[in-house]
Amino acid sequence: MKFAFIHAERAGYPVTVLSRTLGVSRGGFYAWLARPESRRSAEDRRLAVLVRAAHDESRRTYGRPRVHVELAAQGERVGGKRVARLMRQEGLRARVRRRYRCTTMSEHDQPIAPNLLARDFEAEAPNRRWVGDTTELLAGNGKLYLAAILDLYSRIIVGWAVSAVNDRHLTGRALEQALRRRAPESGLLHHSDQGSTYASQDYRRPWLLVASPAA
Repeated sequence: MKFAFIHAERAGYPVTVLSRTLGVSRGGFYAWLARPESRRSAEDRRLAVLVRAAHDESRRTYGRPRVHVELAAQGERVGGKRVARLMRQEGLRARVRRRYRCTTMSEHDQPIAPNLLARDFEAEAPNRRWVGDTTELLAGNGKLYLAAILDLYSRIIVGWAVSAVNDRHLTGRALEQALRRRAPESGLLHHSDQGSTYASQDYRRPWLLVASPAA
């Protein structure tokens, strides 16, 4: 295993340095290199290519069981333990898909405006259509909430705010930043979800141009 590592890394580091670091002799490495490759080693190399291909094809979401099934579907007779070993050697791990966390607090008694945007996410000019949303972020041992407002014409975030609490103050700061930075003229359509943070009276103050929370 140490000699195999030296062989893989010798393009970037001198063999002498790698040998000394791993506690093996330089001569031993070259003796190992001169030996004919065993049938099992050659088969491992071939299977490793197939394992990596199956893992990449799954967008790196497959773990050992599903990679094993994929190889079996290709007619490869290989054990699960061997697949697991090859994945470890190749540094392949299943990427865990994060579950969607809904941050919308829709159970409230605030008024809900009609959906004027109607899923038409195009705009003819800047500051004509903005959409706002809030998402949850994992940070260390806790979580943070990010509120952002996107201009549908430029696809640029025109206002944002971060807080440990998902409340009307968070979304309000994002909106105030957007209004201060862009100073939109009358006629702006602002779309968000039906959450209480967007439907609150503070967020819908009369000086806002148009707010249309919708699902």
